[in-house]
Amino acid sequence: MPQLSLTSESFREVASRYATGVAVITTQSDGFDHAMTASSFTTVSLDPMLVLVCVEQQTRFHDALCPDGPIGLDPDGHEWAVNVLASTEQSAASWFATKGRPLHGQFNRVAHQRGEVTGNILLDAALAAMEVRTISTQSFGDHTIVIGQVLSLQVASTEIETEPPRESDRPLVYWARRYRKLDQ
Repeated sequence: MPQLSLTSESFREVASRYATGVAVITTQSDGFDHAMTASSFTTVSLDPMLVLVCVEQQTRFHDALCPDGPIGLDPDGHEWAVNVLASTEQSAASWFATKGRPLHGQFNRVAHQRGEVTGNILLDAALAAMEVRTISTQSFGDHTIVIGQVLSLQVASTEIETEPPRESDRPLVYWARRYRKLDQ
């Protein structure tokens, strides 16, 4: 493999070779629903059930999810939801990744409901969803790592072993700077 220079562009190129799932994170702040598309979501722990998402600091979603700043424990336990996207939901992923989209009416394009525990938006077409309460945040570089404790779990289908899997049961994947679909 050729050696690359240590530039942000080279770093993006190398990092893009790591395939990730795609999720839409939702929260509420100041009477508005907020959302962002994330490929930087992962589970952290089973006991207790913890997850994390990395949020770019210079965004209104960051201001909504981290209202008290990017560092430390969240005394109010801010709540949010994770929607794991199916491969059929590329348009939703693109929409919620669009910077500057209007807050009012942004969810009119996707069927959704409110989570029973937090009241945050859950997308009807998601493969799975979680409602979460922030327990800690930490700033690193231009992002904030947000760690949350899982409050509820939902799954769209337990029939993922069908052969071949239905497209609506396959995850949306982000690889080499593009949304992709798994063949099996």
